[in-house]
Amino acid sequence: MREPLTSEVPREQAFVRFSNVQKSYDGEILVVKGFNLDIASGEFITLLGPSGSGKTTCLMMMAGFETPTHGDILLNGEPINTVPPHKRGIGMVFQNYALFPHMSVSENLAFPLEVRKLSAAETDRKVKRALEMVRLEDFGDRRPAQLSGGQQQRVALARALVFEPEIVLMDEPLGALDKNLREEMQYEIKRIHEDLGVTMIYVTHDQSEALTMSDRIAVFNDGIVQQLASPAVLYEQPDNAFVASFIGENNRLIGDVIELTEDCCKVRMESGAIIEALPVNVSAAGTRSTLSLRPERVTINPEANGLPNLFEARVIEVIYLGDHLRTRVAVCGNDEFIIKIPNAQTHPVLTRGQIITVGWAREDCRALDA
Repeated sequence: MREPLTSEVPREQAFVRFSNVQKSYDGEILVVKGFNLDIASGEFITLLGPSGSGKTTCLMMMAGFETPTHGDILLNGEPINTVPPHKRGIGMVFQNYALFPHMSVSENLAFPLEVRKLSAAETDRKVKRALEMVRLEDFGDRRPAQLSGGQQQRVALARALVFEPEIVLMDEPLGALDKNLREEMQYEIKRIHEDLGVTMIYVTHDQSEALTMSDRIAVFNDGIVQQLASPAVLYEQPDNAFVASFIGENNRLIGDVIELTEDCCKVRMESGAIIEALPVNVSAAGTRSTLSLRPERVTINPEANGLPNLFEARVIEVIYLGDHLRTRVAVCGNDEFIIKIPNAQTHPVLTRGQIITVGWAREDCRALDA
């Protein structure tokens, strides 16, 4: 199995390169602003962000359906800005499947091969292999309307792979599926990617989808990449408040920096509580800061001398979610503070209105931009 990429791609090893790419539809407003990204051959990279953040526009420029206003897109070192879509050799998977309803599954898969003028024998061989790849060997004679949503998405994926492209682009491909099917297809796509070693560029607004599937994730907001990193780094070490709040559940505590050293930032909340945090994106004492703290990093009733941040909290809500208890408390002036207690642990019996002690380590609390 290919080792996942966890660091930046060396410039000389970039298979796909976006170099200072900008895009404007009206000549005034930039929907993509100075986009730079190097992608290694065989990498699974996800462009993640809210609607209107510029991620799909970047994918469409890669596919050739949109042209950059400024900058270059290179494939294997060659600029492809002016290369038409059908000559880029890129597979594409859309949310709405885009299958031909009047054709059988096998005919849908054969279509891109016939366009490329492959022989009938070669076409049959590649169609059979593509159906095996997505585990639909017995469905070749069916029409798309006779398939479930998950099966149709498998066919769309097989059609994007059948002509053996070096790159496959996916634009919100699982958005129309229900939760169970979506999760099943996430693992299916990841399995196919690992088996084939094809380069995949995936667009989604679903954070859990991106974390599950990707080697690296580029988090977009307002046309700008906020952070580019592996899933673990994005979740555990967000660079700014937007990334911290967009990736996974996150407690945000906003206050004033009163003391700043290399390894400790002390922030006073409006309630008067002083929290010690790890300085990540803080300018100086006297400025505002947003503290980011993951719910699973909070301990209930910890040892008195074990943690620098210990506060009294009032239980507002306790919800049983199978694998964990989701507890909402009021602490440090924040009534929306969430604590996740794994069900594997022996957890205390909590009741609404109960006063408890909560604590967390300095390094688990990141001091970010306001």
